[in-house]
Amino acid sequence: MHLLLRKCKTMTCISSTCSILTQLLLLPPVSLLASNSNSSSPLNSSLLKSPPASLSGFLGQTSRFEARGFCKSSGEGRAMANRMVSSLQSIENSDAISYLSQKEAAEVDEILMGPLGFSVDQLMELAGLSVASAIAEVYTASQHNNVLVICGPGNNGGDGLVAARHLHHFGYKPVVCYPKRTAKTLYTGLVTQLESLGVSFIPVEDLPTELSENFDILVDAMFGFSFHGTPRPPFDELIQRLVHQRIISQGSPVISIDIPSGWHVEDGDISGEGIKPDMLVSLTAPKLCAKKFEGMHHFLGGRFVPPLIINKFKLQLPPYPGTSMCVRIGKALNIDISALRENYISPEFREDQVEADPFDQFKKWFEDAVAASLKEPNAMALSTAGKDGRPSSRMVLLKGFDKDGFVWYTNYGSQKARELSENPHAALLFYWDGLNRQVRVEGSVQKVSEEESEQYFHSRPRGSQIGAIVSKQSSVIPGRDVLQQYHKELEEKFSDGSTIPKPKHWGGYRLKPKAFEFWQGQQSRLHDRLRYSPIEIEGRMAWKIERLAP
Repeated sequence: MHLLLRKCKTMTCISSTCSILTQLLLLPPVSLLASNSNSSSPLNSSLLKSPPASLSGFLGQTSRFEARGFCKSSGEGRAMANRMVSSLQSIENSDAISYLSQKEAAEVDEILMGPLGFSVDQLMELAGLSVASAIAEVYTASQHNNVLVICGPGNNGGDGLVAARHLHHFGYKPVVCYPKRTAKTLYTGLVTQLESLGVSFIPVEDLPTELSENFDILVDAMFGFSFHGTPRPPFDELIQRLVHQRIISQGSPVISIDIPSGWHVEDGDISGEGIKPDMLVSLTAPKLCAKKFEGMHHFLGGRFVPPLIINKFKLQLPPYPGTSMCVRIGKALNIDISALRENYISPEFREDQVEADPFDQFKKWFEDAVAASLKEPNAMALSTAGKDGRPSSRMVLLKGFDKDGFVWYTNYGSQKARELSENPHAALLFYWDGLNRQVRVEGSVQKVSEEESEQYFHSRPRGSQIGAIVSKQSSVIPGRDVLQQYHKELEEKFSDGSTIPKPKHWGGYRLKPKAFEFWQGQQSRLHDRLRYSPIEIEGRMAWKIERLAP
């Protein structure tokens, strides 16, 4: 973080602060762009409880004029939603985003640290978390585990120290190069925190000649927007090493925090021989030099800019999605789909490690998915085909499983229901991305009992019960207003708390498995695939386990 901390030593400084506060208070209110954005289980031990809520993984952003702050969510309804959509659509146009000059960035810091009450450590923590979140959004820990964070002596270096701590907790293995340590308590505390986590500090002289040989990611946290002049040793050498390993050897990606070190805050890489980072994480709002950034990934981080600052500086900033600390800005990516790949790193999945019964193995993996706080671990792709043999797939939610099969609920007039009536066979697919796992289940399907459907229906929230009556699934309707109006009428009808009757066209299905396949992603596409097939042994049914080629 590049905050300019200036101690007020005279009454002139106090007067200036009061003047700033007065100007802010005289400003009219402004609407701040901000992002805002099931059911209970069936009976007995085989039924699933609602999974724990998981945090959204996307990145959100705001600005951080060399300081950071909070961006409050707004609940202004449809009008706000429309403004958010408009803002998101404009993110690709760099002219729609505000850029700060060095003077403006410094002034923003003074306001944040003065009348608005932010402290350095607060802003530094928000900045470091934003940087770590942006890195995790693009460079997964499974493929880019070893991270070198090069920290300068000022606030930008402090941002790097905080980012290193969060990266450690995100599953990365950060190493810090911090050649010119700051003796202030804030910085020594950050060093102590990293050392307590076992994060290593490496001297400049011990860095490998080719950084990319030892590190998957290189974080440039040397100098921020308040830096003036020419970098001095050892930072001049470190900057050149980052330049060399990217331009000459096309090595590990470089991530710069707010300002690529060595760049002019407003004019950018004047010499044309400076760092060319792959990712730039702007803080508070992009600085003018960010217009010269030509890398693949530009993020905004911080999420703390108060409305008064947005109004005073006429800032145009994108909304942050969900609970994210950063948001992608800048040009749209030119994606080479053929080059998209993940080199999975997972424990081996061997025959001598699996449960003899596939239901027990599924239960074990499902519990792992819940424990990992994956979003909707009970989501599954259901594939069906009618008498014409044409397959169709959709995502549904598993609502119970035991040795009798896998249960879900739907409208009996839907396309999948019509196809199941013609061909009572289906396939399920569970995919748990965070664990590099998927499970395929194939078998025959039949409806659950009316009593079981009734019982589950009344365990659902009343809004979902009404929704099941309102929606004649897969049928053509004139528009969304029809659904909303009917839903409103039924809400009024049952507003007295009376029992909502289960519609006859709604109920459950149970798939009785005939085959299972458990898949664990591995490196170099040598995935583990184990198939369970039913066999008869001495008059009793059992399961045969076979390994399939990936």
